[in-house]
Amino acid sequence: MLSILAAKLLSLTTQPLAWVAFLLLVAVLLWQRQKLARMLVITALCMLVLIGWQPLPDMLVRDLESQAVEISPGADMGRFAGVIVLGGALEPAFQTTPHSQPVLNDAAERMTAVLPLLLRNPELTVVFTGGEGRLVKDGPTEAKRAQIFFDSQGIAPSRVLYESASRNTYENAVFTAQMAGMDIAKPWLLLTSAWHMPRSMATFKKAGWNVTAYPVDFRTGEPTPWTEYSLTRGAERWQLALHELLGLLMYRLAGRA
Repeated sequence: MLSILAAKLLSLTTQPLAWVAFLLLVAVLLWQRQKLARMLVITALCMLVLIGWQPLPDMLVRDLESQAVEISPGADMGRFAGVIVLGGALEPAFQTTPHSQPVLNDAAERMTAVLPLLLRNPELTVVFTGGEGRLVKDGPTEAKRAQIFFDSQGIAPSRVLYESASRNTYENAVFTAQMAGMDIAKPWLLLTSAWHMPRSMATFKKAGWNVTAYPVDFRTGEPTPWTEYSLTRGAERWQLALHELLGLLMYRLAGRA
């Protein structure tokens, strides 16, 4: 429970629009101190301008994504025991349960990249790791929803193993290593979003895994033109970069990466 609360707190503190809202709230509470309140409002407005200036957060995201070498899907994967797929690409159970099919989010490539990889490398075993990282459980675990998705793609059930207890990247690495018959000394592919790869690789290696990065779900490419401005996309990119950078720092301080 504490780890989930810490993750939710980290998510809140890395949302730049929450900072703007906080400054405006403080300005309202301190309205009698007009000079200070005015400074807070001006600061909040300046932050809004910077948040939407997309090249700034894109530089941080691009730096995260560039730390892993992209592997061609057609490359020979014969030396690998299998591919470990991290969760995070499926919408919550409350959004999925009313429908007859799983609902993917904007990290969908974590799921969709598996089938072409298996078609080219039929000897690979897939290990999906992901339980439920929400404070209140609202239905089947992400592993169960992933099983429904992979089954719908025609992937034979015998080719996929599922770890359904983990709630974060650290537990992904530790709990998957504890699965029966799992040999972490063998070379494995680690498949997750490119921007999440630095923390994932550091965590899995710390847990003793012999992993090679297989990054997907790239959010950046060539340097973003300085004329690009989008408040919604900029806020999303800032949160993405700050969440990963602070998350990696916290993992290192805790000895998890």
